[in-house]
Amino acid sequence: MTKEVIKHNEGFEALNPNLNRKVVNLKDLMITVIDFTNGPMAQPDPPHSHPHEQITYVASGSLKLFIENREYVLNEGDVFKIESNLSHTVQTLTEKVRLIDSFNPIREDFL
Repeated sequence: MTKEVIKHNEGFEALNPNLNRKVVNLKDLMITVIDFTNGPMAQPDPPHSHPHEQITYVASGSLKLFIENREYVLNEGDVFKIESNLSHTVQTLTEKVRLIDSFNPIREDFL
């Protein structure tokens, strides 16, 4: 049996010195908490795409979101969605940004 409650400071994985990720999943449902601490960024991260649908809640901070050839400025409380296989990236505008990502199907590459 897996842990049913994960406290706010538990389970983070350092992807690099400025990026931490927490993954919580069931068989068919996944969320991730992403903490950026390297802002504001001078340039956006390199764009990427994946076959997963994504919905993201901006829990704190501000950022620019780039989806294909569109650009959005998002702040705490905003939500965005990204369809499968669309090129996208972010550029933090504040020192810290926390994103809550949901993916369908789950991202096996994050497990």
